[in-house]
Amino acid sequence: MEIDAWVWWLIGAVGLGIPLVLTAMPEFGMFAVGAVAAAVVAALGGGIVAQVLVFVLISVALVAVVRPIAARHRAGQTHHATGIDALKGRQAVVLERVDGSGGRIKLAGEVWSARTLDSDQSFEPGQTVDVAEIDGATAVVM
Repeated sequence: MEIDAWVWWLIGAVGLGIPLVLTAMPEFGMFAVGAVAAAVVAALGGGIVAQVLVFVLISVALVAVVRPIAARHRAGQTHHATGIDALKGRQAVVLERVDGSGGRIKLAGEVWSARTLDSDQSFEPGQTVDVAEIDGATAVVM
């Protein structure tokens, strides 16, 4: 029993789709599309040279066109800080006197324990402070 060339190309496309799913590398998907295009050429009666040529041309064209577009799209995305990284640099209001040994602030609607970055500095209730960093559950302010 002889298997037609187009079936081999489809098996190759599936084989290229597996690493696409496992590694999330879009290049494998582009090669899989090239293999499907070669399967179409084989099903239409094209010779092996035409099949390989279509596979190479489609794969290379997709890599050459899609990768730069994806890179531009990825570069245009801004990084959104989450968790404690989102709190760094924000302003807070002092609730209880904050000095080098401790105090309380209201930060992002929540009450946080706080201490000053400079141990000689202190802030009184009602003052606005900037969060320099988060050390465990304590905001370090200045």
